Amino acid sequence: MKLLDITFTDILENKLSLDIEEYVYKVYENINKLEPKLNAFITLRPLEEVINEVKEKLKSGKELAGVLVAVKDNISTMNLRTTCASKMLENYIPPFNATVIERLLENGATIIGKTNMDEFAMGSTTENSYFKITRNPWDLERVPGGSSGGSAVAVSAKMSTFSLGSDTGGSIRLPSAYTGIFGLKPTYGTVSRYGLVAYANSLEQIGPMARNANDLWLGYYFISGDDLRDATTVKGFKLEKKLKDIREKEIKLIVISDIVEASSHEVKLVFNGMLNKIVNEVGEVREVRLKYIDYVLPTYYIIAMSEASSNLARFDGLRYGLNLGINGNWKEVYSKNRGKGFGKEVKKRIMLGSFILSSGYFEQYYVKALKARRLITEEISKLVKNNEVIIHPTSPFIPPKIGEVIEDPLKMYALDIATVTSNLTGMPSLSFPAGIINNLPIGVQIMSSHFSDYMLVSISRYFSQILGTSNISPQIIL
Repeated sequence: MKLLDITFTDILENKLSLDIEEYVYKVYENINKLEPKLNAFITLRPLEEVINEVKEKLKSGKELAGVLVAVKDNISTMNLRTTCASKMLENYIPPFNATVIERLLENGATIIGKTNMDEFAMGSTTENSYFKITRNPWDLERVPGGSSGGSAVAVSAKMSTFSLGSDTGGSIRLPSAYTGIFGLKPTYGTVSRYGLVAYANSLEQIGPMARNANDLWLGYYFISGDDLRDATTVKGFKLEKKLKDIREKEIKLIVISDIVEASSHEVKLVFNGMLNKIVNEVGEVREVRLKYIDYVLPTYYIIAMSEASSNLARFDGLRYGLNLGINGNWKEVYSKNRGKGFGKEVKKRIMLGSFILSSGYFEQYYVKALKARRLITEEISKLVKNNEVIIHPTSPFIPPKIGEVIEDPLKMYALDIATVTSNLTGMPSLSFPAGIINNLPIGVQIMSSHFSDYMLVSISRYFSQILGTSNISPQIIL
């Protein structure tokens, strides 16, 4: 086995008597070669610092010693810059770790750096970063998806063992699909959000991204659990450490035909080819149309933008963020600090959210969106009440070329049509690679009832074994 092919599972189980230090050197050698092309990281820790930390953790016998984690740059890391890919937080160094970081460090994992993202997690392509545009390792002219694009690229290009992303409307699953990896948006409340810089509290979750289902599960296992510092976490929630095989005939699939029909020719080919390969391995497959499909995206964006306008109000340059040192009244100081500190997409969402929450439109938009959210949740809950699994393409389209959708918000927002339902309902969903067409990976999403995360990861492992899509690699690193 090549050193770069080592997985989270290999390190944890010490299957190959691995030379962990050599693995760390090899990963950094790969980063030095590929990072100038890919732009996956905003902040990368020096090799010497990382290798010394790994040596200390190996000496102390920590379980995850040698596991190298790339972390999305909106997750707080003590003494390591956390920018949210924004000029507003360009030089912010947190005095504390997020709960998920604490849990990984306590078990011996090492954070190697903070990954590029759409500013404040607002975007679907990782082109909205203040620092740089991240490129897809499968095709450097295409986007890697967003907003967790840097985390996805770090895993896909073997620049980390696994990574952490955050998912507000598909921000883990979309880049996972576009880069040929596995990404889990967990059940809401199973992973602490303490230390996650908030975009939309009721929608977002931190989750793992990995090259195979076993690694995905281990990442989820080590970061999950209740947290007294996050009142939304589920009390007493615990997971089994070992992922067991699923009983094939117990898998009942529901294909969402609306999303399949709206997909491009290439995506349909891969999706239908996948169904043909697995149809004899599952208990049941049926097609349905979603009753409220036309309301999913408007509902999501109304709620997300409203919560964003509230959450980002703290960034005024006085309490948090960029301070230009301007003298004047509060209105002048705030507007100039925010005008320089925030990018175009963030400003747009804050303004739209403020408009939606204003007294004349609150009932007309926000309250209606909350009612629509309840109806959508009820509809999905009926579909999956007996452990049925909803399945469809993660994205209706192949990864767009850089610049193709960034100036057209309707096109960019449409990339999320297949993913936002999971965030509105709080249910878990997972993207796994289903195949490759024209040298581009195509992802498929599975979703089921609350707390069915274990079942979904097991199914993704089973399907990827049939399809041969675990640990696939882009041409750039072959």
